[in-house]
Amino acid sequence: MFHHNTTTAKALRSRMTDTERFLWQQLRAHRLAGAKFKRQQSIGPYIVDFVCFEARLVIEVDGGQHLDCDADRIRDAWLESQGFRVLRFWNHEVLTESPAVLGRIFAFISPSPPPLSHKGRGE
Repeated sequence: MFHHNTTTAKALRSRMTDTERFLWQQLRAHRLAGAKFKRQQSIGPYIVDFVCFEARLVIEVDGGQHLDCDADRIRDAWLESQGFRVLRFWNHEVLTESPAVLGRIFAFISPSPPPLSHKGRGE
């Protein structure tokens, strides 16, 4: 199964959709917050569109065939059980609202600053 997924993932990398290609240009080569993303990556029994292993973040870019899809819910639940967070975007979102899409991704891969401590301030 592993070899089959690897072969399939390799084929998918060469046949990316225009939307996936557009998003990949924004994510590749550590372009977004220095994070390393991989495309069409095999994780367990699934192949995900994009993944940042360091942030445990999976990004899926979906067309209309994914509307209300039970298989996607099962897949997302499995990925989340493995410690990944899954962000899904519609094709039109990536193409027409790319700053907002990149902003959401950035929020997931950027560590939150630690809370401010009030110790030593007269308390």
